[in-house]
Amino acid sequence: MSELNSTREIAGLRSRSSSEGYAALFGTILIWSTPSLFQYYLNRYYDPWAQNFYRYLVACISIAPLLIYGMRRRKWPLDWRAVTICIVPCLPNVVHQITQVVALFYMGPGVYTIFARASVIFTALLALAFFPEERHVIRQWQFQLGTGLGLIGAFGVVWFQPGWKSGHIALPGLFIAFTATFCWALYGILVKRPSRELGSIRSFSVISLITSGLLLPLTFAFGKISTPIHVGSQVNLILMISAVSCITLAHVFYYVAIREIGVALAQSLQLLCPAGAMGLSAWIYGERLTQAQIWSAAILLLGAFLAMRTKPIATTEAAENI
Repeated sequence: MSELNSTREIAGLRSRSSSEGYAALFGTILIWSTPSLFQYYLNRYYDPWAQNFYRYLVACISIAPLLIYGMRRRKWPLDWRAVTICIVPCLPNVVHQITQVVALFYMGPGVYTIFARASVIFTALLALAFFPEERHVIRQWQFQLGTGLGLIGAFGVVWFQPGWKSGHIALPGLFIAFTATFCWALYGILVKRPSRELGSIRSFSVISLITSGLLLPLTFAFGKISTPIHVGSQVNLILMISAVSCITLAHVFYYVAIREIGVALAQSLQLLCPAGAMGLSAWIYGERLTQAQIWSAAILLLGAFLAMRTKPIATTEAAENI
């Protein structure tokens, strides 16, 4: 009887953990459907440099209490070594943050979110280059077919977009969107080491601090550091909400989901984000997909799904969309 009760208790705990995992995952999906919408709105008031600096500064401040708690209660060391291993992934992260905001001058937020799903494929390709033990993945038909479909779909989603501003997307816009997506994938690969060695909270805290530090001189040089003084309180409030939700809170939810239901399922369901972004963008900004874009989006998402199914570790993205 005692063994039966123990079995039931374990089953109950697993059920609750699974429920928490799914709740955290769908919270993440909802949050990560919105970054491009926030950024597109903020582009009216903030230049790309200032927008990213202040968003990361707010994210850094919001995660600081968790870092301090961990350092005091859990004896987390935060030494020079911890800082140095976080510097490298911050470089592509800075490029990604700037270029994704600039890309929104050329395309709608929904289209960019769909295009950004191609980062799953770029992450897999970069994993093959950085991790020799994973190069056998390229021989799998799912990876080859998925990569081809994903790249074709990504190009189609951006190219077949008449009427958003004027005509097709200009080649500079396509290049900028590609750069943003590629740098996000590179960041996802490079952040693997600090995340593994320092843990999610410590690594994100250090990375957000370094990223803010790198963006500060760029904002002085190319942006307007005084922007928060000149825009209304509502705009600044939206910027803070986007930083806390899309950068900080999404990290917490995402890591809970991975812990409770696993990386593979968490990654697969992330492909729902473009649907949420497209729906919200259509409602808020009146963005619409042409028939050619819908087909291209379907091809891209199918390709990303196939490429991701070959080996989950090769397609684990860093949890910052943004």
